[in-house]
Amino acid sequence: MIGIVVVSHSRALAEAAVELACEMVDERPPIALAAGAGDGFGTDAAAVAEAITAVDSPDGVLVLLDLGSAVLSAEMAQEFVPPDVAERVRLSPAPLVEGLVAAVVTAATGAPLDAVLEEAGRGLAAKQVHLGEAAAPSASGTPAPPAVPEVVAELPVDTPHGLHARPAARLVGLVRAADAAAAVTNLRTGRGPVDARSLSGLVTLAVRQGDRLRFEASGPGAESLAEAVRALAADSWGDRPPEPAAPAAPGSAAPADVALGPAVVRGGAVDLSGYRPGDPAEERRRSDAAVARALAELAALRRSAAGGPGPAGAVLEAHEALLADPELTGAVAADIAAGASAPTAWGDRLAALGGELEAMDDPYLRARAEDVRSVRQRVLAALAGPGVPDEAVPADGPPVVLVVRELDAATAATLDPQRVAGVVTVAGGDTGHGVLVARSRGIPVYHDAGPAAAAVAPGAVVGFDARARRFVVDPGEDTRRSLRELSAARAAEAERVLARAHEPGATADGHLVPVLANITTPADAGRAVASGAQGCGLLRTEVLFGHLDDAPSVEAQAAAFAGIAEAFAGRPVTVRTWDVGGDKPLPFLPAPTEANPFLGERGLRLMRRAPEVLLDQLTAICRVARDHPVHVMFPMVSTAEEVAWALERLDEAAAAAGGRPAGMRVGVMIEVPAAALAVRRVAQGLDFVSIGTNDLAQYTMAAERGNTAVSALADARHPAVLDLVARVCADVPEGTHVAVCGNLAGDPAAAVMLAGLGVEELSVVPTQVALVKARLRDVTLAGARDLARRALACGSADEVRALLAGAAGPAGTDRTGR
Repeated sequence: MIGIVVVSHSRALAEAAVELACEMVDERPPIALAAGAGDGFGTDAAAVAEAITAVDSPDGVLVLLDLGSAVLSAEMAQEFVPPDVAERVRLSPAPLVEGLVAAVVTAATGAPLDAVLEEAGRGLAAKQVHLGEAAAPSASGTPAPPAVPEVVAELPVDTPHGLHARPAARLVGLVRAADAAAAVTNLRTGRGPVDARSLSGLVTLAVRQGDRLRFEASGPGAESLAEAVRALAADSWGDRPPEPAAPAAPGSAAPADVALGPAVVRGGAVDLSGYRPGDPAEERRRSDAAVARALAELAALRRSAAGGPGPAGAVLEAHEALLADPELTGAVAADIAAGASAPTAWGDRLAALGGELEAMDDPYLRARAEDVRSVRQRVLAALAGPGVPDEAVPADGPPVVLVVRELDAATAATLDPQRVAGVVTVAGGDTGHGVLVARSRGIPVYHDAGPAAAAVAPGAVVGFDARARRFVVDPGEDTRRSLRELSAARAAEAERVLARAHEPGATADGHLVPVLANITTPADAGRAVASGAQGCGLLRTEVLFGHLDDAPSVEAQAAAFAGIAEAFAGRPVTVRTWDVGGDKPLPFLPAPTEANPFLGERGLRLMRRAPEVLLDQLTAICRVARDHPVHVMFPMVSTAEEVAWALERLDEAAAAAGGRPAGMRVGVMIEVPAAALAVRRVAQGLDFVSIGTNDLAQYTMAAERGNTAVSALADARHPAVLDLVARVCADVPEGTHVAVCGNLAGDPAAAVMLAGLGVEELSVVPTQVALVKARLRDVTLAGARDLARRALACGSADEVRALLAGAAGPAGTDRTGR
């Protein structure tokens, strides 16, 4: 196998480029770096010569370079090595990053030096084709497949990002190892055929999720190669995310929400007092190196178990995209050229962007300011150079409580649950990315602690009970003991409930209340089943496909729905159609700019402007519902007329297949007071309704839940909201099932109350399934109804909260009676 040398002015850039390229292969070729002269930037011919010697082999050495003096250093290095070694060295004019990716993939297949050199040289081909600047490469250095192929196959592409570099690299590896020639054509675009041994050629096909490929092969090994490629396609081209581990340990229930320990305080300003600005050229080099370091850190986090796949991985990808945004990087470069230092340029630009997002009416965009601040902190830390910008979590001693201004996803993904007992945030709500990531990893979070948290000194002992909203600094021994006892009690409770997690949801006297799960991804489905969920009561399709720039095809949606249905193994799965708008935009279905998006075109309202998008989704649901117990639910309805329109679209989608699938149940979300008050008309002819308590509380209390000034009013425990829930249960047409899939259902004490109000099914986050089931088992139906009656008689949400806390007892034991 050939060796590869990377010559770059920046060590960080070279390391990041190598890290990216090696993601594409299972076995990397020998690679050596000759990057960064001394302690700064530049190249050194002697270092290049050492690198060439280190990876030299009889197969040869390929040298990739960035610019300027790197070329001169590489040429001079050939004079420093023995003549026989110099004869085996080839310098590539390819762009460093794209060329290195192509070279590593091709070299890993055992290709000869000249083939690797040629493939590296075509590294820009995909970008050029996409921008219309060049034709697709002909792959002239490899034999073209015969005009009449011996084997032809059509292959589906179901990977979320299409046939991108990693799955394409796997195909290249199979073809180069076979005694056959092969070509690939994208049947959607007509691009191709290209030689299947060329990574660059494959990438120029621009294969997206849902496309189909024509694979042609000839030669002695054509049949076996085709079988191997079919198997690769069936395995999502080797790009399937790892299956989640089943939560079996006691700690896999929801976090206990109790923490006690010495404080580690983070989040202060990065210390740049030692930074000495250079001329614009030097500042630009420092800026590029800082971005490369930040991207390498984010990529490493995303590949870790904590960072991806899942919510953390998606957020970290967004951070990487922000750092690669040409509008942002171009503005920073212009500021530097005008005389600003790199820290000033990055700091000011990202601070301005964060401020713009904070000022947005849209709560989703306001919440994204947290991501911008996280990226700003990371880049400035990279510019500050080596050191520890934040207090480190000690490797030994008692677990600590991390105190931060706000918790970003990148930080949350790095926390060790064995060393961090909990996190306290000075500001920020409980639905930010970082909070969700931490809780998904079993780390309790106390959010929005305010000035009390801001004043905490490093090392001071702090404790909290997030469920009871209790935060203490320097607690006395009695308080510390009570927190420890509460934590132990909740841990024991978690162990107890997990032992019976797979029993049906029911009250002590046998009244069935199935407990299902709200999910977003196939990984969530695996966790839900392992947690004892009796099905999926809410599949959020706008999140499942929210990373796509283009609307997913019917085939892509059907494949995703079928995979989730298979994970639930015969348990029901309810697919909510596109719930877009308000705080949930989609790249391929942008909502109109509105003064108050929560009162505008959301959910089904927006679908009436884009019915073709809804029809595709309903077609996919109908396909899967013929083989699995898959149901459909329409969000954000206000009137019976809207429901009638949605049912017409469903029948239109099902008509081509002979009508609605047998057994497919149809329902709507009850999120608007008008729908709750008129549920007898709105739900006429439906199989079920599912109450979304988050939005129902928001609209009932006229308080946007994303607006921190009034979000406390949007409490689903308010008696006015509970009264609407009770009215839905009482007024719904006979035979129509009532479920709740909002956050309120995940509060075990509130779940008992909902059962008492007449709710027949609950759908909660997977980590709450076992706890909700356990609380239902601790009360009779009569006890649940009594609790509901007392809740309706309360005067405020706080009174209801106190009632439920008293019913649950101080450590989670029920007091409602059997």
